[in-house]
Amino acid sequence: MSLLESAQDMRDELVQLRHSLHTTPEIGLNLPITQEKVLAALDGLPLEISTGESLSSVTAVLRGGRPGPAVLLRGDMDALPVAERNSLPYISSHEGRMHACGHDLHTAMLAGAAHLLAARREELAGDVVFMFQPGEEGYEGAKYMIEEGVLDAAGSRAVAAYGMHVVSAMLPPGVFASRGGPIMAAADTLDVHVKGRGGHGSSPHRALDPVPAACEMVTALQTMVTRTFDVFDPVVVTVGSFHAGTVDNVIPDDARFSATIRTFSKDNRARVKQRAVQLVEGIAAAHGLSVEASFGMGYPVTVNAPDEAAFAGRTIDELFGPGRFFVAPQPVTGSEDFSYVLEDVPGAFIFLGACPSDRDPADAPYNHSPEAQFDDAVLPDGAALYASLALSRLSAGTAAGPL
Repeated sequence: MSLLESAQDMRDELVQLRHSLHTTPEIGLNLPITQEKVLAALDGLPLEISTGESLSSVTAVLRGGRPGPAVLLRGDMDALPVAERNSLPYISSHEGRMHACGHDLHTAMLAGAAHLLAARREELAGDVVFMFQPGEEGYEGAKYMIEEGVLDAAGSRAVAAYGMHVVSAMLPPGVFASRGGPIMAAADTLDVHVKGRGGHGSSPHRALDPVPAACEMVTALQTMVTRTFDVFDPVVVTVGSFHAGTVDNVIPDDARFSATIRTFSKDNRARVKQRAVQLVEGIAAAHGLSVEASFGMGYPVTVNAPDEAAFAGRTIDELFGPGRFFVAPQPVTGSEDFSYVLEDVPGAFIFLGACPSDRDPADAPYNHSPEAQFDDAVLPDGAALYASLALSRLSAGTAAGPL
């Protein structure tokens, strides 16, 4: 039986695990119910299993039948603080929490890959590390697992790492996409507190009004992007929160706003941090105001190694045939903490279309929506790809050149 046929043969088990995970979503770094279900799914396999100390992660190492390097496969497990609005028979039973980003599929697919590879253990020319990770949604779970040694769990540093992410829109179901170089953005935060002196709305000259200055900062940040940064190395600045005052006829003492800033290169990430803070400080000074501006560093740019991205594309073609993979023309402006893994280990991050067949990928609710839905039909494909990436990459050994 081929790898893909074996994956299809375990479809019911994968669906059952995914539905079970979907009904009990957990948030953050502590996912005890999810961890228990993952451990149960791996029970009986010839794996060296360890759990996290500072988070409820699961790391499993499969020793191959032949000597060789190690490859890492990652699946994230956490959910979002979203109240599900679906009529599925397996909707969330945890109020205000939902697997709205598809991590329940990632977990089930990675567990399926462990079963597939365990059955082909003697074919493996090296070891496979299965990284079941909590806390991707803003909690830096990958960073914690790296600090606890996941990249060296097999006894030596993994030579390649692969992650996958389903999308409920944009891609047709069953279609994979990736690219060499930046695949997802860095996500940072600019918090600004403009301090003035309040007064009567009818006499602004007797006060120091922070509101016009804060508004000027918001528009100037957009001008900074278009006049400072190369359009082919984009920067996105979006002010999502702005607060000032309480009533129409009172000038407030202060104004506050926060912006998300997305970049796709280390150079621009460093430059925008410096320039944004300089800009708001300069505008505040011009208005005779004081300002506190802080730049919070979030996840770094997710960068695929070009050779590994090309290898992933060839693996998909060989496994599924032509037409199932395309090179993404541009990166995605979302962010990912798999970026921390790819900073230390060359690898590739791959998207998989999981839009239900009765929905149009062009306008279906996207990941993080309370109405997002993901098609179970992609579960065997995802499990098979995880397994095939490990089998094929270990056959290539430790070579750093074109694969």
